Amino acid sequence: MSVPARRRQVAYGRERGLSARRACTLFSVARSALRYQGRKTAKDAVVVERMRELSAQYPRYGYRRIRIFLGRDGHRMSVGRAYRLWRVAGLQLPRKRPRKRVAVARPRPQAPHGPNQVWSYDFVFDHCANGQQLKCLTVTDEFTKEGLAIDVDGRIRSPRVIEVLSRLVSARGAPTFLRSDNGPEFVSKAVLSWIVAQGIGTALIEPGKPWQNGVTESFNGKFRDECLSLEWFRSRAEAKVIIETWRRHYNEVRPHSSLGYLTPNEFVARRANAASHQATGQGAAVCGPSRPGPLHQPLREGHMQQARDAVSS
Repeated sequence: MSVPARRRQVAYGRERGLSARRACTLFSVARSALRYQGRKTAKDAVVVERMRELSAQYPRYGYRRIRIFLGRDGHRMSVGRAYRLWRVAGLQLPRKRPRKRVAVARPRPQAPHGPNQVWSYDFVFDHCANGQQLKCLTVTDEFTKEGLAIDVDGRIRSPRVIEVLSRLVSARGAPTFLRSDNGPEFVSKAVLSWIVAQGIGTALIEPGKPWQNGVTESFNGKFRDECLSLEWFRSRAEAKVIIETWRRHYNEVRPHSSLGYLTPNEFVARRANAASHQATGQGAAVCGPSRPGPLHQPLREGHMQQARDAVSS
């Protein structure tokens, strides 16, 4: 039993009528330790209070993601200290039901190797307080994990899907592949004809294998867990505003564990900076240095004689 736990037992014994000397003897605690005030508690009080505020603001975030927000506020710490303070604050996150995991050895069809290569899209359903149905079309970039668009309406048919995709293609360029399930909106003649006209490849998942569309399934799970399950939409118009606000928060503020706890926007910016630096270095290597290089060393006497013999012959 730790010393703080024994001190708590001494305090409990004194409340039950034991003297301080008798309680300290029973629990092997020095009497001078009863008046000890730890420095760590006062030092961590500000961090714990901020951790409680962030936990109340983001009730579905655990201590790992809360640690990233604390670091942005200037409270940098290790994962171990974040977990200790999380326990001290009495915070906890309800455990999700464990799911059957897919073997890592199974390759994902058309896996992306860069931004804007594979987009995936799917539907998420919900209801408003007034009974209106919400049908949300989610579009994500599988490499950068960006939420490219969440279109909300009561009914979304193939023309609306084409409109959303056309707007994204105009702003970001066409991807190499579009991944989706075999829903009627995604395999309609209008959507497939538009995809062929844009020169985009299709990557339809096999029936009964949603893991092949894992990025969108993960995004939809976070969307439902952190937005739909926490918000109370009074109307469809209010839902559109709140959902778009969450999508921007997901791209700009929320740290993503698979991106090294960077936000998707930070991940894209870092890749762009690295690509620009690499291109600058390659350009210097091709064009050569700006100043002339040193002159060649003079040839040795043997090499000079060989050159003379070659010229005379």
